[in-house]
Amino acid sequence: MNSYIILGVVFAYILLLFFISWLTGRNNSGNEAFFLGNRRSPWYIVAIGMVGSSVSGVSFVSVPGWVGTTDMTYMQIVIGFFVGYVIIAKVLLPLYYRLRLTSIYEYLESRLGLSSYKTGASFFILSKLLGSAAKLYIVIVILQNYVFSAWNIPFEVTVFICILVIWLYTFRSGMRTIVWTDTLQTVCLVAMLAIIIWNVKDAMHLNFKGMANTITESPHFRMFEFRDWSSRQHFVKQFLSGIFIPIVMTGLDQDMMQKNLTCHNLRDAQKNMYWYGFTFIPLNFMFLCLGVMLISFASGLNLSLPASGDDMLPMFCTSGLLGQSMLIFFTIGIIAAAFNSADSALTAITTSFCVDILGIKKEKIQKAEKTRFGVHILVSIVFAVIILLFRALNDRSIIDAIYTLVSYTYGPLLGLFAFGLFTKYMPENKYVPYICLAAPAICYGLDMYARQSLQYQFGYELLIINGLITFLGLWIFRNRKKMRIFAK
Repeated sequence: MNSYIILGVVFAYILLLFFISWLTGRNNSGNEAFFLGNRRSPWYIVAIGMVGSSVSGVSFVSVPGWVGTTDMTYMQIVIGFFVGYVIIAKVLLPLYYRLRLTSIYEYLESRLGLSSYKTGASFFILSKLLGSAAKLYIVIVILQNYVFSAWNIPFEVTVFICILVIWLYTFRSGMRTIVWTDTLQTVCLVAMLAIIIWNVKDAMHLNFKGMANTITESPHFRMFEFRDWSSRQHFVKQFLSGIFIPIVMTGLDQDMMQKNLTCHNLRDAQKNMYWYGFTFIPLNFMFLCLGVMLISFASGLNLSLPASGDDMLPMFCTSGLLGQSMLIFFTIGIIAAAFNSADSALTAITTSFCVDILGIKKEKIQKAEKTRFGVHILVSIVFAVIILLFRALNDRSIIDAIYTLVSYTYGPLLGLFAFGLFTKYMPENKYVPYICLAAPAICYGLDMYARQSLQYQFGYELLIINGLITFLGLWIFRNRKKMRIFAK
């Protein structure tokens, strides 16, 4: 495949993003457009874009690779996701819309006090900054190795170009632009996934019925685990975790909820959440079916699969086994998935830092817009520095450690919001930061003890335990004389 064709496709894709940015931002460049899209986004457009935001570039290559070690048991979590999204729509969205929030962490200030507010926002900023930079780093490495290295472009230049592109199409209108560009990128991602599956089917010389039989008759077509309680894939663990993961990583995440807050009203936001949650099920099913087909394809060719599941899809798409044009489809899918998650993360971190840390709402309009512009640049630079630091360390275990850290830091947010929603007490604010730091540390200790002494592996249920420890800490150090009744 001519490398100039790939470059031309990537360039055309970026130009299309810039065109959408121009259309949406030509008359809407203020903070209200940047933070909340002027609250005029159609719910169905938001729903489509959020699907792509949930499927990062890492998920694009990782989910098919998980089949080799865990079969299709990831669907147990995905089924739980939908229940979590319904809870978000029924419990959290009414609260956010009633308070007319820009940042969802403003609720913590009005309900629990300033210390809880700053602590919750700080945990989000740290988690999102590290997690999103790690995701973008892994995708940039894939693009560098399989695409841009053909032109001898240095890694640092690839990083600069990717972040510059994201900044350029988001700096004027932020969320107002992202709602529409994410929709484009979701369509591209799903289309590329379907094309890759179809090409695998053709390469295996199967018709549609043969493809279905190949998937369902595979030993990897195992969705449910009911027997082994010590397994991380047991149904109860995965289903319950699947409920709480979206509550925390969507409902309590400024990145994801900021898109919901751009809808016209609560009812539209709830419809968005229902359809988004439902659509997530068949999309992940397609990713897992792709993984089953790739393993079957490799077996038929007596082809050795890479040690890391993350390398399986890139290997097939770049080796020529699926046709010379597959590299183009793979590149578009990866870029769409990467930009879809990174652009909203960059905007959400900028929003949270401006509103929650700097108190930008108290500034005059012109000064507030200058502040937001400067913070947006600063966050972009920090993104680049973190990615280059990951490159300098050049150790995949460091990235895995970052993901582990991020999964721990969402627990305190769960505990803070639960304490605010289900009690009438105020915590002793001076203890809140220490409680939120102690909870993940205790969970880490529990995990190490369970592994070494009980031969038990915690799965995603550790998130629930983390939130519970935070809740108990806030309860123990509550102010018994000070209660707040939050008006409904």
